[in-house]
Amino acid sequence: MSQHSSHQHPDHGHHHGHSHAPANFGFAFGCGIILNSIFIIVEIIYGILGGSLALLADAGHNVSDVLGLIIAWIAVWLGKKGPSEMRTYGYKRSSILSALFNAIFLLVAIGAIAWEAVHRFSNPQPVAGKTVIIVALIGIVINTITALLFMSGRKNDLNIRAAFLHMAADAVVSLGVVIVGFVILWTGWEWLDPLVSLMISIIILFGTWGLLKESLNLSLDAVPEGIDIKKIKAYLSNLPTILEVHDLHVWGMSTTEAALTVHLVRTEIEDNDEMLQKLTKELHDQFSIEHATIQIEKGTFQCQLQPENII
Repeated sequence: MSQHSSHQHPDHGHHHGHSHAPANFGFAFGCGIILNSIFIIVEIIYGILGGSLALLADAGHNVSDVLGLIIAWIAVWLGKKGPSEMRTYGYKRSSILSALFNAIFLLVAIGAIAWEAVHRFSNPQPVAGKTVIIVALIGIVINTITALLFMSGRKNDLNIRAAFLHMAADAVVSLGVVIVGFVILWTGWEWLDPLVSLMISIIILFGTWGLLKESLNLSLDAVPEGIDIKKIKAYLSNLPTILEVHDLHVWGMSTTEAALTVHLVRTEIEDNDEMLQKLTKELHDQFSIEHATIQIEKGTFQCQLQPENII
């Protein structure tokens, strides 16, 4: 019995396929950070002058968005750095940590907003309706522009999707603030301001939950969303000469790249190089596996495995 292990490089199967990492989003990040930073200052000033918790709450949320954009931008930059002796995968995982940090930061912001809003119900403050409307209208424009900058990359990267969702949600929230401003002008119902703050918190919570779940899963080496490990095993098991597939693992190296390791037991090993080239391409094209490591075993080779390691 014999075995053949391959870390698929171009000649013997170790393949680094084309990455979906955002290469041209520097302009989007820069514009988003600058526009939202300016808007935060405007919201804080007029929120204090107008006595609007809704504006201050939205300003707090936008602070988290700006920090999130900065962290995501840094993570994208780090992800492009090559591997080293210490970090053999480079800094690709920084994008996962960035997404996880953003999700946690948003949850903390939600708690602070909701806490203050509850207190405002028992002690409502007068709100300058016209000021709220004007500032929120500015917010709709800025957030919509920023969201559009990230629209094209939202399907391929968790960080870009987080940025898009945050900006799009902010535009909707600002629209709600505009509506509340008109209602307060007409009715004088000051309690609507903390109510909208709570609604903002709920909207952010729903938008953040999916980001938190996916980023936490990726940080724990779960199979990335959109990759079906059962289909991968079925594909490998149905290949000619394959007797057994075991120790199959798939995890996210970053928010855009997935890695795979697997042991394949074959009836013959003479054409291993040719087969590995084929597997490299098909795992990439069919299952979006950017980095695959395959060990080939001959015939009835039995590997001593722990039950929890067998898929």
